[in-house]
Amino acid sequence: GTMKRRAGEREKELKKKKLLEELGENRLPYLTPADADFHQLWKTKYSKLIFRKSDTVPEELHQMVQESFLTLREHNCFFQDLVRIKGKDFLTPVSRILIGNPGCTYKYLNTRLFTVPWPSEGYDIKYCSPQIHDACKALMRLNNYLHIEAAEALQEQNLFETKEMKDTTVIDRQQSFATSLTEQGSVSKVQSGVCVPEDDRSLKNRTSYNLTLLNYMDPLQMLYLKQEPYFGMGNMAVSWHHDENLVERSVVAVYSYSCEDSAIEEINEQELKGRDPGVWHVGLKVAWDIETPGLAIPLHQGDIYLMLDDLNMTHQHCVLAGLSPRFSSTHRVADSSRGTLEYILGQCELALQNLQTDSDSMALSLKSLEAAVVKQVEEIHNEVEFEWLRQFWFQGKRYLKCTDWWLKPMAKLEEFWRKMEIMTSLVLSEVRKEQQIEEQRNETISCFLLLLKERQKLRKEWTAR
Repeated sequence: GTMKRRAGEREKELKKKKLLEELGENRLPYLTPADADFHQLWKTKYSKLIFRKSDTVPEELHQMVQESFLTLREHNCFFQDLVRIKGKDFLTPVSRILIGNPGCTYKYLNTRLFTVPWPSEGYDIKYCSPQIHDACKALMRLNNYLHIEAAEALQEQNLFETKEMKDTTVIDRQQSFATSLTEQGSVSKVQSGVCVPEDDRSLKNRTSYNLTLLNYMDPLQMLYLKQEPYFGMGNMAVSWHHDENLVERSVVAVYSYSCEDSAIEEINEQELKGRDPGVWHVGLKVAWDIETPGLAIPLHQGDIYLMLDDLNMTHQHCVLAGLSPRFSSTHRVADSSRGTLEYILGQCELALQNLQTDSDSMALSLKSLEAAVVKQVEEIHNEVEFEWLRQFWFQGKRYLKCTDWWLKPMAKLEEFWRKMEIMTSLVLSEVRKEQQIEEQRNETISCFLLLLKERQKLRKEWTAR
């Protein structure tokens, strides 16, 4: 299924390349709030994007969050990531830091980021300064606020969908979306008790953010920014993409803070075709669709937008650069099934169950040489080395500007890895012995060699990086 999907995506990508060549300078159409059909298009094709203007957010929260951005910038806590795309390394134009639940990680474009933990109950977290502690605490407050906003927005969406299924005529939702960018500034809340209840656990799973990826960029410091290729929307800070590594159909919530200067005034909309290049925008398009116009929505200080349900899968988004520096806090329900410290420690302990120590001689030996057991151990060996230890030490030292929280867990993982190195050499010495049944021995060697080759290949890649 995965191979079919990838082949389909490759085919679509080739079609798009061909289309772009044909387009030349004639780009696809896109709309901004100044266009007459903007709200109608939003309602019909982009209805799972919810916008909240800054005046709907408590002023005290704005102040705390915006101060935390500036604090983290002052302490040089934002870093460009070296990411891997199609076997090549690229430095991201945007600088980032990951803040979230202790022990949580987030992987994108083959790069694993490790959370600077926010001050969670029951954890001993030492920060490099009280200001960094306060910044992480403020972002945890924002996270809790956005969790409630996202849960309400999902409930509201469920109500609309249920009504549409019941009614013979489609309900006009124009007002909800028109007001989202005008005087009211947010979609009106559905009164409690009126909502069709979604399963509480599902609602919580899709809105309980475990981390936020913070972004910072000053466009005037960038020598070169990619041009948006399909619609001609101008400079891009982040290219078209789907967010990766998320719990399926979970809500992504984004708080935007552009450091707008009075010197950078918005251009008169009448004189302008398309979006104002001085103002930051989020761009949206329907994935693999070359007929539906795109949207470019302006982002000002303290605006929030939510990508509900499957919007992140059915649509793509990009970030269009303005002229002023901009921060954003992008809250996600990261898929933590294989991405937490607790998970990888559990895997290591599972692998080490096959190692035993002789009580008299203290000599180490393996309990089993069964192919399935050896395979499982060596897979975990590769996972801890390439998904955790090398990922952390490749870019991880920079986290020490905020906290040393990850050093102890990494030392523990390294200790486990050393034992797994011993286990690998024990397998080698055992399979050299003749007394084993040949068929079992061949099966063990066969799967063992595959994983050793994979390890060697990955070690060469990481050394080159």
